[in-house]
Amino acid sequence: MKRSRITAMLLSIILAATGMAGCGGSTSTDTSKSGKDTGSTEPTDPNVTVDTADLLPVAEGTVLRMACGYNSDKTGMSFTAELAGSGITLADGKTYNSGDLKPTWQEVEELFGIKIEDKYQGNAAADEYQYWDAQLDQVDMLSGTATLLSENGQQGKLVDLAQHLDEMPNFKAYLDANPIVRLSITGAAAGPNAGAIYFSPYFDGVDDIERMPLMRTDWVEKLLNGEGEFTADSSNKTADPAYTPYMPTSGSVEIDVVSADGSATETVTKNYDAYGNIVDKMNAKGAMDGVEAVNMLREYIDKTYDGYYGTNRADLFIGQNAAWDADELVALLRCVVANPQTLNGTDSVQGLFTREEANNQRRVDLYRLAGSLFGIRGMESRLDYLYVGTDGELHDSRNETETYDALSKMHDMATEGLISQAFINQEDVNTEKYLSDDNGFMHYDYNQTQTAYNATALDNASGEKYMAVMVPVAKWNDGEEKYMRFTESWRSVKTDGWGISVQGVGDDQDKLNACLRLIDYAYSPDGQILMSYGPDEFIKHDDAGNVVTFNFNGKEWPVISDESYDDLWELQNGNYTNYARYYIGSTLSFVKSQAFEYQCTHEVGKEGAGYISNAVALGTIKHPELEIADNSWYTSVPTVLPQEVAETNSINELTALSASGQFGMGKDQTNLYVDIIAKGFTGETGSDAAATAKKVSDAVADGGWGGSTYLTRRNEAWHRLLDFYNSMNG
Repeated sequence: MKRSRITAMLLSIILAATGMAGCGGSTSTDTSKSGKDTGSTEPTDPNVTVDTADLLPVAEGTVLRMACGYNSDKTGMSFTAELAGSGITLADGKTYNSGDLKPTWQEVEELFGIKIEDKYQGNAAADEYQYWDAQLDQVDMLSGTATLLSENGQQGKLVDLAQHLDEMPNFKAYLDANPIVRLSITGAAAGPNAGAIYFSPYFDGVDDIERMPLMRTDWVEKLLNGEGEFTADSSNKTADPAYTPYMPTSGSVEIDVVSADGSATETVTKNYDAYGNIVDKMNAKGAMDGVEAVNMLREYIDKTYDGYYGTNRADLFIGQNAAWDADELVALLRCVVANPQTLNGTDSVQGLFTREEANNQRRVDLYRLAGSLFGIRGMESRLDYLYVGTDGELHDSRNETETYDALSKMHDMATEGLISQAFINQEDVNTEKYLSDDNGFMHYDYNQTQTAYNATALDNASGEKYMAVMVPVAKWNDGEEKYMRFTESWRSVKTDGWGISVQGVGDDQDKLNACLRLIDYAYSPDGQILMSYGPDEFIKHDDAGNVVTFNFNGKEWPVISDESYDDLWELQNGNYTNYARYYIGSTLSFVKSQAFEYQCTHEVGKEGAGYISNAVALGTIKHPELEIADNSWYTSVPTVLPQEVAETNSINELTALSASGQFGMGKDQTNLYVDIIAKGFTGETGSDAAATAKKVSDAVADGGWGGSTYLTRRNEAWHRLLDFYNSMNG
């Protein structure tokens, strides 16, 4: 193979975690080259790629028709005219034109001696699969959602990868090392096809936090830090209060936090008897001057935490030892919105916002934040809105009154003007505009892409900073109701993948082998680098031609080339994911290494994510586990469940619960959760939380949307999957 091997000194990909803890910037070089091992179906070293040329021979020039991409024509395998223009020269020194395969896929062609025919229509996964469903003889491999691929695999339309694992040693080793992954992609758990796998999974990092709260931390410092009282020449009034307390109004709550220096954990006490609940106190005052609101919050922090934060009160929200909760956030948002003159020199500022206010795919992040604020499971599930309860059964947040209570509290925030007006009106405003105009305070999103705006939309030299902050304290019921920090936003198998068309490959063994070989290679150490970094030309080498590496999570990973780093900023303003997908053609599926992304993260982004990662490592932030946990409440829901055809048909009949119904997460879809945050209970589902939960869960025959029926069908498959898992593990 042309591509250089990267061995044990370089990385241990298959078993590597992908968080931000322990990341360093040191570099080293790898001078060793690993040989091929084609005589065994098992890798002798998880760091060594097994060449499957003897196991899966492919005739030179075999054509693969691939309808594969991410979610738009720009994120496919080939350059569009929009991206390439009259020709674009990249970091590898080559010039690419419209219609040319991107570097990663030209490398795949060369590695396997095949020819790729790009058939991708530029759709999101569900639409791409549905486009080809009636003409599967025209494609050999195609994108789809995990659910669609599994459902159609059961109907015999897609190749069962489990039947070929002995020929796919790299993929098999990955599954053996990560049993929850196998559980998450099992398409059938009973009968003759038990253990079937109908798609290759996609990982945007594994076993690491995904989304996190981000704040203009310099604004928090301006309002809360310092000796004496806060003063300002002018301010606005807070709105008439609508939001009511979530946290206690008396007594005390103890919270485990990471110490300010990050070295250990300690316990802080929220003593409500010392001052009272801040929201309760503010509400008693009614609408008030913004300066008064800030001083109330300052006094609350001093007394409630008994001087723990000193004059650095902002650390309650932005420090390594942060302990903020929903009520404290509302109090802070009231202060932010009422003091624009201090913060941005104008008469208005927006509190909470989403990345793109008119795009439902991004608007849904606000209900995800609601789950984190108010202790609601299922809001960031890997599959629909499901979570595993302490009883071992699946539960659905859509059926539960507590969910709609939380959304109602978010609407109360909107009523007070603490959520951006553009979100309410679905105006075309995005993160960059909010930050460049100093007009937005906080949202909930991915760290790397959003903190990149520190370099393009903010003036760091004058102290402006947009940073990830600690997840909030909330009451979670893991079998024992308690206040703690928990995030459901945990990386596992994503909801998209690629499958092999049975009709497409037909009796052509070379086509089938080429598809299997591509998937297998993508899960090897070398393949995971290619699918994250692109070809060797995009990786840094020393003067002797050796790969330069850096330590990430205790493992050695390649450093991107200087030219690639420059392109990243010139072409996509530091947004690694867009740069990789648009120009290199990597991170479209399979395994995306966070090591590449980490190198492209702004220093401000590394700071905030480092705090969170440290808290996860020290146990003060809990999360779902990628295993069958002793306490089932912590078990991550699989990305797909092995539904039988009758169960799938039953679920598909519940149209109000579908993505095209009332619970869509796509760009132009409708989502009831989002609508409640923006508009409140409009009467279509009932006038309050209980009525809405009843409407959603009641059977269709009784005038409901069938949530209880849906959950019964899902639990049938869940228990079959557990039985299969137990049989696999003795």
